[in-house]
Formats: sequence, structure tokens, C-alpha cells
Amino acid sequence: MSTSDIDEIVSDFSRFYILTILYEAPSHGYSILNKFKKRVGKEVSPSLIYPFLKQLEQKGLVKHSLKPVGAKKKKVFGLTKEGKELCKQLFKRFSALVSVAIEPSMSICASCGCKIYEGGYNEVINNKEMTFCCVHCAESYKQETQKKH
Repeated sequence: MSTSDIDEIVSDFSRFYILTILYEAPSHGYSILNKFKKRVGKEVSPSLIYPFLKQLEQKGLVKHSLKPVGAKKKKVFGLTKEGKELCKQLFKRFSALVSVAIEPSMSICASCGCKIYEGGYNEVINNKEMTFCCVHCAESYKQETQKKH
């Protein structure tokens, strides 16, 4: 994979992440830069953020307003109703992709049926090792199986 291919993929991820930041709350450009660096651990270029915000605004997905931030007024960008709907659709798609990636390493709680990504509580019951999300589900499972016998 070439460097330009990797840069394009990272750029697309960066745009997706910018949308997640805006979905959480309206933000100004500098705030987006800081949140991105803090959460992803990588700096994103203002030359990516500002043209992307302008593009979103031209498509009616984002609106800006001038708001006081400290001693200055800054453009604060917020998603429109259409922008929020777009994000919800993207989040569903991304969730499906992540599920494919992590599903093989997930366990299911033998008591409540919730999915467990990491950890869990293991206990041997009737010579069978079982996985539970917590000790409380293990106790509940043991009580239910005792009632049945």
C-alpha cells in the first residue's frame, strides 16, 4: 500500500471523526483540532478541517454562527438536522464494520445473554467452564439452575 493510499484512508477517517466531534456538540475549528489530537493521538491539519467544514456547510449539513470564545468571536459549527441524520447513518455503517471485526473475539454471558468483548467472569459449573459478564450473573445463573433441578 502506497503512502498516498494510507494518507487517503487516514484522511477519510479524519473526516469521519470530525463528524463525530460535531455530533457531540457544536465546535469551532481550533476546538476540533484539540479534541481530535486528544482522542486520536494524532494531529490533523487545519487544511483538512476548514475545507471540510466549508464543504459540509455548502451541502447544508453544517451551519456556523459567530459566538464569543474568550475575547474573540469565532465561527462555531453545528450539524443541521440533515447533518445529524447523515451521522446516524454513518454510525450504523461503522458499527456494522466494527462488529465484523470484533465479533469473533466476543463471548456471550451464559445468564443474561449480553455480549462481552473483553474480560468477563469465568466459573466452572457442573464441570463446564462458563463465561458471564459479572459475578452477579453467575450467581443468578446458579440460582436459576438450582430451581430447575
